[in-house]
Amino acid sequence: MDLTTEYLGLKLDSPLMPGASPLADSLDMVRRLEDAGASAIVMRSIFEEQITRETTGNIYAIETPAESFAEAISYFPKASEFSLGPDEYLDQLRCITEAVAIPVIGSLNGITARGWLEYAMRIQEAGADALELNVYYLPTDAAEASEAVERRTIDIVRLVKGALRIPVAVKLSPFFSALPHLVRQLECAGADGIILFNRFYQPDIDAENLEAEPRLHLSDPSELLLRLRWLAIVAAGVNVPLAISGGVHSGLDAIKSVMAGASAVQVVSALLKKGPDHLRTLRLEMERWMQEHEYESLKQMRGNMSLAHCPDPNAFSRANYMRILQSWRVGLS
Repeated sequence: MDLTTEYLGLKLDSPLMPGASPLADSLDMVRRLEDAGASAIVMRSIFEEQITRETTGNIYAIETPAESFAEAISYFPKASEFSLGPDEYLDQLRCITEAVAIPVIGSLNGITARGWLEYAMRIQEAGADALELNVYYLPTDAAEASEAVERRTIDIVRLVKGALRIPVAVKLSPFFSALPHLVRQLECAGADGIILFNRFYQPDIDAENLEAEPRLHLSDPSELLLRLRWLAIVAAGVNVPLAISGGVHSGLDAIKSVMAGASAVQVVSALLKKGPDHLRTLRLEMERWMQEHEYESLKQMRGNMSLAHCPDPNAFSRANYMRILQSWRVGLS
């Protein structure tokens, strides 16, 4: 069964890979992931704030009024709370590239291009085969227009691509108002791939202490539906490869992702719950399903459920929406 794929110009044995997470913090875990069939290793994200704190001695306030600067700084984690500092991150990257034979992808999480472009070049020099840009930005200023939010991401991609030789993928959130248009603009800016989606972790409220309380919830298969929908829509209008991230827990989940248009399938929560050997299970489940349904390769199915194969995507989307809303019947007692 041919599960080979191409992502960011990298020829991969399968689409399955761990996404950005603590899974790449240990060389032993990285080797186990490779043995279990990982086609690439994506390192956890290093944050723009970590880099600027190291280079300037402090975290700068990003578009924050001066009077709130001291309070804003207090929100950020201490340096000791990060698993890897900027120098340790590069050392770990070098060690991973020496330890495995599969591609290694670095990950940067930021919202400006200031202060860390040089670090992106250092990731390249340390041996990364590609870079994942995780533009985690939640607009809170009522004066900031949606076009400005999109422009921020596009400008970062254009600047990074102008400085690097290695491929660059962009990891997006699902909250843009015109996602297909943004993806096309990112492609024009030089992005070599798009990842759908970043998971925004929602804080809870501690009502007793009047504080925001961080909460970590691992994904479950229900989160896949949002990603499948937008993969199918976006795949119809771009030429760069797409990756899915979030909600993949079974081989069938991975099959659906490829059908929607994914060239790469990133898995995190399922591996954190079940261990690296679950990658082997996912691959076996994919191969079994393909054999039962007479598929010889992923290429045969990639994008066969994207809206590129629908004569009127908007009509299809509206019809599906109406059908679902009309399908529920309230029982009368």
